[in-house]
Amino acid sequence: MRKLASVRSELETWTSLSSEVASTVELFALAVEEGDDVLGAQLATDLKKYSKSVESLEFELQLSGVNDARAAFLTVTQGAGGVDAQDWAEILLRMYTRWAERRGFDAEIVNLTPGDEAGIKSGTIKIDAKYAYGYLRSEVGVHRLVRLSPFDADHRRHTSFARVEVLPEADESEEVKINTDDLRVDVFRASGNGGQNVQKNSTAIRLTHLPTKLVVSVQNERSQAQNREIAMRIMLSRLVDLDIKAKAEERAKIKGEHVSAEVGRQVRSYVQHPYQMVKDHRTDFQTGDAQSVLDGDIDDLLKSYLSSQMESASTSAESASGTYDDFDV
Repeated sequence: MRKLASVRSELETWTSLSSEVASTVELFALAVEEGDDVLGAQLATDLKKYSKSVESLEFELQLSGVNDARAAFLTVTQGAGGVDAQDWAEILLRMYTRWAERRGFDAEIVNLTPGDEAGIKSGTIKIDAKYAYGYLRSEVGVHRLVRLSPFDADHRRHTSFARVEVLPEADESEEVKINTDDLRVDVFRASGNGGQNVQKNSTAIRLTHLPTKLVVSVQNERSQAQNREIAMRIMLSRLVDLDIKAKAEERAKIKGEHVSAEVGRQVRSYVQHPYQMVKDHRTDFQTGDAQSVLDGDIDDLLKSYLSSQMESASTSAESASGTYDDFDV
């Protein structure tokens, strides 16, 4: 039923967009005929906007992974680099939040652990939009920043790292279930910069899944019950992700394939000194406008990776087909 509703929603979107484009083209033709340059310019702008919408919808048709259409939890965690790494983690989290805002997606901070002097040690946002996971699954891995450090009195160049994790939001229909006996629940006071307590009551929640040692902390909401509910959702998402990876590894062993550990892999570099550049190491796609990227303009980076994955999958399928064609039946 959920899949049928999704197909119906997509069909309605395409039908509505098609109707709007047809009406705009008709009005544009009339504006040209009557020499109305002001209206013509406005309608031309509308047509460009519709063109981008069509491109986006066409791309989303290719996001056919099992979980691609789901909302996503995105977590940024500081890596090596001290206070610079904590600042970098906050910059990255802001980049993804701004990307969501640019697309009109709902982005909510569900957990934030402040840094010792600046930035954050880790932060999690939920991006509640269709295909959020499909777009953002390309971001998993280590992101590297090279810049003149604002925290270095000598203003020397520093390299900082942060790790990005992306999970599709799970729901109660999943095969994986959480046994409450497998959970340890700790409550504590939410903390602010420097570790100071920002609330008198213990509302923050830390869940530990004892069999897997997975830990989820949520301290953003004022209510302990709200924090617990969000923590349970993230924990279920992590357990489902763990189950999917385990099955993928098992299938790879049977097929004799290698599955890379994406989480620890350096996927992208952001250079702000001695030159401006953002480069994706998996696709070699790069841009010299680093500031725009950090302001959330990451669509080209996302699409370059996802397109390369789709091309790779297509090539593999063709190779497999060719292999079978070699056999006489």
